[in-house]
Amino acid sequence: MTTKPTNPKDFLGAKKLPLHLWPTTATAMGCLGMLNGALKYGRSNFRAVGVRSSIYYDAARRHLDAWFEGEECDPDDGVPHLAAALSCIAIIVDAKAAGKLNDDRMLAAKYREFVDELTPHVTRLQKLHQDRNPKHYTKDDNAVDTTPEVGHN
Repeated sequence: MTTKPTNPKDFLGAKKLPLHLWPTTATAMGCLGMLNGALKYGRSNFRAVGVRSSIYYDAARRHLDAWFEGEECDPDDGVPHLAAALSCIAIIVDAKAAGKLNDDRMLAAKYREFVDELTPHVTRLQKLHQDRNPKHYTKDDNAVDTTPEVGHN
């Protein structure tokens, strides 16, 4: 059996950061969020003056929470919440890499241990309620009026 010769660049390239794994759709969405910020505050302002991690963490959470609650775009500027959340995270990452992150995160607790301690309850509760079949509502149910009818006297 013969083997196909390999380009020498393949050996070296395979050991580098696999940038092809990041979806270009996420890049495009993040760019929209970054454009919105650049037009409002100035391009790369976060590199020039630095940022507080808590401010961008809070903003990312607000955008993700609003999106998860079914709101696609920020009513203030019409930018998709996911674009804004991506840009918030990108700014934290970039500010840290540039040495411009004011890392004002919470005093560390034992978060991982706490979550690990709570996790067995998931399996326990799933077993406890395994015979039930409740309806799990999603955003698609917003179009349907699920308000129970009130009886007439």
